[in-house]
Amino acid sequence: MNDQPRDQSRDPPRASAPGPAAAPAAAGPLVFDRALLRRRLARAARLGPATFLLDRAAEDLAERLGAVSRRFETALDIGTPTDAAARVLDVHPAVGRVFRAAPAALGLAPGAGAVVADAEALPFAGEQLDLVVSLLALQGVNDLPGALAQVRRALRPDGLFLAALLGGRSLAELRQAFAEAESETTDGLSPRVAPFADVRNLGALLQRAGFALPVTDVDKVVVRYASPFALFDDLRRMGGANALAERRRVPLRRATLLRAAEIYQQRFADPDKRVRATFEILWLSGWAPHASQQQPLKPGSAKMRLADALAATKGPPDAS
Repeated sequence: MNDQPRDQSRDPPRASAPGPAAAPAAAGPLVFDRALLRRRLARAARLGPATFLLDRAAEDLAERLGAVSRRFETALDIGTPTDAAARVLDVHPAVGRVFRAAPAALGLAPGAGAVVADAEALPFAGEQLDLVVSLLALQGVNDLPGALAQVRRALRPDGLFLAALLGGRSLAELRQAFAEAESETTDGLSPRVAPFADVRNLGALLQRAGFALPVTDVDKVVVRYASPFALFDDLRRMGGANALAERRRVPLRRATLLRAAEIYQQRFADPDKRVRATFEILWLSGWAPHASQQQPLKPGSAKMRLADALAATKGPPDAS
């Protein structure tokens, strides 16, 4: 247990210093309508958010931080829709000052370590933070590689980044049900479920952003609902309603919704009539490079050839 006194000061990390204007970044694909996504999150907060996935991710965050034996003087939570991550950081004995960066739509309380910011444009100067976390927020950014690069620049050497985001297999059942329902009731398909990240790509993205010792893993969560409509209600309360930039700009037809619910019930119900919904939580972590970290061996520095090592493990031939 770390018995060092907690630093209660709430001055935010230093913002980026003004300087020459950076060259405009190449325009990437706009997958998400970020303004609409913020409104969806604000509506979810008014309705009373469904937080079971965030609560699960927060418990996992506490366990993962508990396995790290070092102190983090300045920690930042990026975009977590509730204060779930901040609560974990606030009670962690090895974390000092805690700040939250999130859009104004989330209603952060002024003066409580709040920084109004978007995950796609973090207002921090380089090497200001020791720990950056994010829970179930980064799956909604349009430029995930760019967001990771900004986090990497904001971390001090040997600083840690730890985040959870929804993965590509999330809501596969809903995707199938709506695709079939729309093909039957309309003249074409409309994108309704976000194209979330794939765990196989996240490690490469961390390396590309400049992180050392990147690690990714998956937490698969299957939730059972009394009906598809109970799932739809939970998604609204998660801020998870359709915010894709290429969505159809017309209301969803009642016939399409009812047919999607019918298909969902037929395809994905258990014997007790409850339906399944799969959520995939992808975890990723990486460190800002530091000389104290474990380094890979240089090519050609091995003391034994691979063929010799394999031969040694086989043992003597069987004399029988």
